[in-house]
Amino acid sequence: MTNLAAPAFPAPAPRRALLWFRSDLRLEDNPALAAAAGAEEAITVFVDETNAGLRPRGGASRWWLHFSLQALSDAVSARGGKLVILKGDSLVLIPALAARYGCDLVAWNRRYGKVERETDAAIKADLKASGIRAESFNGNLLYEPMEVRSQAGGPLRVFTPFWKACRALREPPTPLPAPERMPMPGSVPESLGIPQALGLTDLALLPTKPDWAGGLRATWQPGAAGAVRRVSEFLDGPMEGYAENRDRPDFQSTSMLAPHLAFGEISPRQIWHATEAAFLAGETTSNRRDVDKFFAEIGWREFAYHLLFHYPDLATANYQSRFDAFPWERNDAALLAWQQGQTGYPIVDAGMRELWQTGFMHNRVRMIVASFLIKHLMIDWRAGEAWFWDTLCDADPANNAASWQWVAGAGADAAPYFRIFNPFTQGEKFDPKGAYIRRYVPELAGLGDDLIHRPWEAPPQVLARAGITLGTTYPKPLVDHGFARERALAAFKSLSGD
Repeated sequence: MTNLAAPAFPAPAPRRALLWFRSDLRLEDNPALAAAAGAEEAITVFVDETNAGLRPRGGASRWWLHFSLQALSDAVSARGGKLVILKGDSLVLIPALAARYGCDLVAWNRRYGKVERETDAAIKADLKASGIRAESFNGNLLYEPMEVRSQAGGPLRVFTPFWKACRALREPPTPLPAPERMPMPGSVPESLGIPQALGLTDLALLPTKPDWAGGLRATWQPGAAGAVRRVSEFLDGPMEGYAENRDRPDFQSTSMLAPHLAFGEISPRQIWHATEAAFLAGETTSNRRDVDKFFAEIGWREFAYHLLFHYPDLATANYQSRFDAFPWERNDAALLAWQQGQTGYPIVDAGMRELWQTGFMHNRVRMIVASFLIKHLMIDWRAGEAWFWDTLCDADPANNAASWQWVAGAGADAAPYFRIFNPFTQGEKFDPKGAYIRRYVPELAGLGDDLIHRPWEAPPQVLARAGITLGTTYPKPLVDHGFARERALAAFKSLSGD
């Protein structure tokens, strides 16, 4: 007699659902929202988590979060709902809130850091024990880390094979539409029987004394609408010639979508399909090489999350353990000069000042300034990662750490440590007219294109005409390039096996 498996029936539609927003602050292409919106009633919640072990947000991320939550709250309200904002331990708040509202479903989109995964697993177990169904979804990646494997079944450690494996899986799914309305319960009580629901300003996310965010306000429009606008502007302009121009900080040559992706205001699926559709329809003058290069940059973000999932200490420990013996130097004065854009290396200083003013830095320049900190100043890459975490609007737990380890040579698929960027030639190659430097280091604006990358080589009369006094109006180089290069190579050779 043949044993027939019981037929699989879909779970009944929930009567009351709770949607937990985290790093997915959008209504479009939000699979957890789609699940919750199918309920008779749905409550939407954001928790400013204070759980033990979670890394606190940096200042620029906190600024962005304020406006991203405001945009999300407005979008939810426009569909008849209300975003409930809480602050505290999500291990306590989410199960308590689900019980308080009598939910039979709690839905969220997955996170990939170790503490976050452990938190989600514990909450899911707590809800299950209470008879509440918990469902999680892929809302933030094209391909999840657990589904991309080597032929041997393990994680991939080199980007090119990783991306080939991803592309062999399938095309990214078509994005989901936003729900037309949010089926809220008849009333949302002011008190939840647990810490009281907050207003957005109660989270105190914005800087006040001092208010350093003027440049951020002038540069960005946080929220899903701002993300969609960025995609449109990118496809209408910088996408043309992207493969050739993306390394040019003097051009508007990149998408600047990183902060919107970091907060989940737009999904990589939305970006992918919008780009492909525009290309196929002839709505952009880019070629296939431009599109594929842009997709590969999205792929690097996917690779970073793959690494974070399989190597949870990515931001704190060398992926390659031999770098544990590297002779880093403690030099607080040099670190401060680097942070403030006062190194005497114009392309480095321009990048660091762009970061401070706008909460963003061009990707090529990120590599230059990171190489300078690590290899010219011999300062531990983790100090740079921490500064970027605090000052980048797109501070991302996977991408930030993976990229710093890549430059240091300590990570997976890393650039060799002995590949040391020459800041002069990098500036001359990628900012040949000095336009980027003039924008962010205006005290050098009077120098000609031939000297702006090497102001210390300018004759005294040229410096005087440009109003420059080296060591006063602009610093002398913090360290000699030739000396720094030889010192870095000697340190690398001191590692065992080299």
